[in-house]
Amino acid sequence: MNQITRQLALLLSNQPGALARMCRILNDSEIRLYALSIGDTVDHCVVRIVTDDWQRTKRVLEEHNALVVDTEVVMIEQKTDPGTLGLIAEKLARAKINIDYAYTSANPAFKKSLLILRTSNTRKTLKVLNS
Repeated sequence: MNQITRQLALLLSNQPGALARMCRILNDSEIRLYALSIGDTVDHCVVRIVTDDWQRTKRVLEEHNALVVDTEVVMIEQKTDPGTLGLIAEKLARAKINIDYAYTSANPAFKKSLLILRTSNTRKTLKVLNS
């Protein structure tokens, strides 16, 4: 399952409870969280999320006064075998596609993980990875 989707990015204050409040908003709206990445700075965190309904998620977060930016990303279900991510990176490099950033996670009990890629060309990325 390789597909293009939208990732949402927002700033949260870098303090206890900020992430919990965001998660409560998503939970109360019955929004499923597929992927999460957090990068911290001194005062704030950049939170990137992929959910089951990016438009509804964006609307709900904005209703709670969050500034939300949506970005096109590629969502890839990949095997957790050694070297899988390297093969993907090499395939994209051969196609002259830059990986701006990526995040992934897997449950060790399963054989697949979910990889989120922000690349220089999402449509070309999807085409290359599906070929």
